[in-house]
Formats: sequence, structure tokens, C-alpha cells
Amino acid sequence: MPELSQTDSHGTLNRLIRVARCLEPADLLITGARLVNVATGEVYAANVALCGDRIAGIGMHYTEGNQVIDATGKFILPGLIDAHMHIESSLLTPAEYTRAVLPRGTTTIVIDPHELANVLGLTGVRYVLEASRNLPLTLYVMASSCVPATDMETSGATLGSREITEMLTWERVLGVAEMMNVPAILNGNPDTLSLLSAAAEWKVPVDGHSPGLSGPDMVAYVAAGVQTDHECTTPEEALEKLRLGMYLMIREGSAARNMEALLPVVNDGNHRRCLLVTDDTHPHELLSRGHMDHALRKAVSLGMDPVRAVQMATINSAEAMGLHRTGAVLPGWRADLLLVDDLSNFAVRTVIKDGRVAVQDGEILVPVPTHTDPKVRGRVRVGKITPDRFHIPFAGKTARVIGLTENQLITRSLEMAVTVEDGAAISDPARDLLKVAVIERHTASGKIGLGLVHGMGLMRGAMASTVAHDSHNLIVVGENDSDMAAAVSALEKMGGGFVIVVDGQVVESLALPVAGLMSEEPVEVVAERGKRLREAAKRLGVKPATPFITLSFLALPVIPELKITDHGLVDVTRFEMTDLEIG
Repeated sequence: MPELSQTDSHGTLNRLIRVARCLEPADLLITGARLVNVATGEVYAANVALCGDRIAGIGMHYTEGNQVIDATGKFILPGLIDAHMHIESSLLTPAEYTRAVLPRGTTTIVIDPHELANVLGLTGVRYVLEASRNLPLTLYVMASSCVPATDMETSGATLGSREITEMLTWERVLGVAEMMNVPAILNGNPDTLSLLSAAAEWKVPVDGHSPGLSGPDMVAYVAAGVQTDHECTTPEEALEKLRLGMYLMIREGSAARNMEALLPVVNDGNHRRCLLVTDDTHPHELLSRGHMDHALRKAVSLGMDPVRAVQMATINSAEAMGLHRTGAVLPGWRADLLLVDDLSNFAVRTVIKDGRVAVQDGEILVPVPTHTDPKVRGRVRVGKITPDRFHIPFAGKTARVIGLTENQLITRSLEMAVTVEDGAAISDPARDLLKVAVIERHTASGKIGLGLVHGMGLMRGAMASTVAHDSHNLIVVGENDSDMAAAVSALEKMGGGFVIVVDGQVVESLALPVAGLMSEEPVEVVAERGKRLREAAKRLGVKPATPFITLSFLALPVIPELKITDHGLVDVTRFEMTDLEIG
């Protein structure tokens, strides 16, 4: 956000000074509360005076306001900041996302729109910026750096250093999004190095994505300019990255929940380098448990000091992402404030956004405009897919199988005996061994990758989705080839989304017509349909609690160990394609 002196008239700045000096009444005065000062780590009684969209003054000497809020018994916090998330994973448009998280106290989000970018390129990034322009939620973008994430999949677009540096000139684009292609950095890929050099020259933040990286390779990754990491899963990994000067993003989302493992690493010496983020949160959890407020509650329940937890969701995030005068209740800073009942449950009573009361007791009081764009529709093109396309010739006995890991994005590379019939591998639900396929859906090329997965538990039918990180081709898993083909056909007719098919009939579905990734329905409708999908999957034996999230990450070839794309199986530990059949 530009500095006040660069955007406001001298008269506005002069009035801010006069309110700060108690020469004029505040536009809005909050009295009787206890302030959580994230700059000093203190909690104390203080009135807070606002002038326009800025905080003018803090202290008991502020007693006059054109509007006064008596906040006796409440605590004043800065508005919460999620410094790393993907709005597409909520399945919601920016307007509906705002409706879900603003009442929970989130006032700023920093997104990497690489799901939209992988499908639509710069058109997708422009869409999310335009759709969020006038919302009572500040949305910043990190320029998606890996579109596609690898050369082992087919995306709907390709963004090189030229396109990324163009994005860096756009309003509300803060820096470079997660650098997932670690080998491109370590091996000195010219386009990648050009991008990192531009980021260094412009002094913008660069997000990382380096699960399991360690030793000299990790040092080189940081030396290249990468500043954050949200993929740590062990204390040892987190501590190594902190010691190298990285910001540690402690993730607590729907697909990956790392807080319990990583919170013990946070101490007096490093806590200002640690952030709470969500990465990915599904709509039903946004409504049921919350957003960053949930992260605060969980951190405190695990023994974290409440003020430190608030710092990790406000000022630490702002500093890491270069957000000037945001993330603290301090004079001249952005007037994004919360009033909460206590520092354990963090029940949000009032949200003040840019100096205006935006939420009171869960009710949004300001406009939340919607935005539509026909260019982001009609993005599922697979052509005619018949059951025979899922035929897997198999001459041996053993195959590489994707093994699911509970509550983690990481999968295992298993070696399992295959059930063979008429010279072809088949699904064997009794052994929890199912066919999985990824079909290119951007150009209807017919390209398909075939594999096997263990741990899904599906006993009948097929499940399919056009949400398949990061290139978002169509992914389908099934007990029989006919239902797999029917699921693919249903998704193309819907324009994308989630579907469950049994005996050729659609059992449950959720349409996601915006790039095959997002719904335009209200968050409550999306959450309810998602609930019905999960319940239907459970009735069919599916084991993961969030089956479509689990399914979507099977196609992410940058997180170990074994994944699948439209090109085939990917050995992520070696970052290369591999064969299904072992012997």
C-alpha cells in the first residue's frame, strides 16, 4: 500500500496530525479496551483514535470522536493477515471468500494465483485482481513463478520471466510466488536466474517451496534469493531454514496441518521470523472452524503465548511480505482492527476495515461487490474419453503405486503386486488398489497418464475432479473403467468441478465453472454440496476425510515421493518420469 504522504492531500495528512495531537475529534474512537501491541509484545488499556483509513493515536488522552465504540472488556488486535494462500483452493470467488473470512477477522490476504495462472495465464491473474478491487478485504498477489510447475505435465499456459516481471509492475502484486522448481535454481536455469535477479534488483519478496531440501542445496536455494518456506513438516527442517535466515511459514490448512509439529521450534530468539498461514482451506472449514482465527486458537491451545501468536498472524506477516504500515495498531498505520472477547477463543465481535466498521457480531455491514468475466469460463476440454482409454497393459507382477499419507501432501512410492486380468492391470478394491488417471483438459489433446493408488479406499464407482494441482488437468480414480469414463464426461458437461459416479450415474457433484476451479455460488451452498460429496464418498468406502483435496494433490509433481500427471508417473525424489511396471 502506498504511503499516506504519496496518495493523500496535505489537508488529509494535516488532519491526521491534528487528531493525533488531540486538536480535533477522531472519526472513530474506540474506548475501554485492552490493546495487544504487537510491536512491543505488551497488552495494556488504551483508547484508539482513527482518522479516515489510518490510526491517528493511541492512549487514554483520546476522548473525543464523531463515532465512539465502547469496547469495555474487549481486546483490540490488528486485522489478521494470511501471508500465503491460494484462493482457488477455497473454491470461492474473491467476493464469496470475503464473506467467509472477513467476519472471522481476516482483513488482508496474500495469494499465489498459480491455479488460475496454470489454466488461464495472465488472464487468470487479471481476473482475481479485478474481482477483488473494491472488496472490504485487501488482496495482494504474488506473481506465479512456476507455470507450469515442471515440464512433466501440460498446463493451460506458460509464464516465463518476461510475463512474471510484467506482473511485478501491476498494482497489488508484491513479489515472486513460491519457487517450486528447485532444480531450475540449483542447476542455473537462465530464465529462472533472470527472474531471481529481477526480484533482487526490485527488492521484492520471493516465496519458497522446498520440502525436504537440506544441506548445501538448501544454502544455495536461499543464497539465490528465496526468503520464505511453507512446506516444512519436521522441527529439524524448520530450524535449519530459520538458521539460514528464512521466514518460517507454519501452515495449518485443510490439506496439510503442520502446526503441532512445528510450533515447538518457535522461541524467544526466532519468533519474529515465524508466520501463521493457511495455504489451502476448504469452504466447509472456513464456515465451521474459521480462518486465521482458527490458527490463533490452535496455537494458543498448543501452549503458544497469545500475544506471540497474534504477532505471527499480523506484524510478522506484514514485515515478511513488505506491507508498509500494516499489521499493527500504531499511529499512521492502516486502520484494520479487530475487537475480540478474549485471547484464547479469539471470538471476533467487531471488524474495522480501512477505518470503517465492516462487521459487527458476524454481520457484514459494508458492500461486497461481485464480479463476473466470461473469459474464465469454458475451460474444460477433454474430447471423447471412452473406457478403453483406461486400459493398462501389464506383463509383470509388481508396480510402482502411489501411497497416500494421512493428513499430508507427501505420498509414498510403494511397490505392490498388481491384480492382472487378460494381460491388463485392473483395480482391486479389496486390496485398496485403484486405477488413477490424469487427462489433459486444456486443449483436448487426449494425452493421458495412468497409474495406481493405494489408500483411497473407494469400493465402487469413480471420483473425478478438474482441481488437480498445479496444472489442473482432469484427475479421476475408479474401481472400473466405465464409471471413470462417465465421470470424465460429466465433468466436461459441467464446465469442471467434482463428481462421483456409480453404475454410470452421477451420485453427487459440485460445478466449478470459473476455470474449472471455482464456483460462483454462495459459500454456504458450496460448503453444503461439498459436505454431500464427502458423505457420498464415505459411503463408498473412501478413507481420506477430504477426498477431493487428497485427489487433487496426487497430480502435484513437486512434492515427494510419487505423483502422476498427464505425462505419466513422476518420481519426485529424482524429479523425473518413471515407469509404472517394475517387474
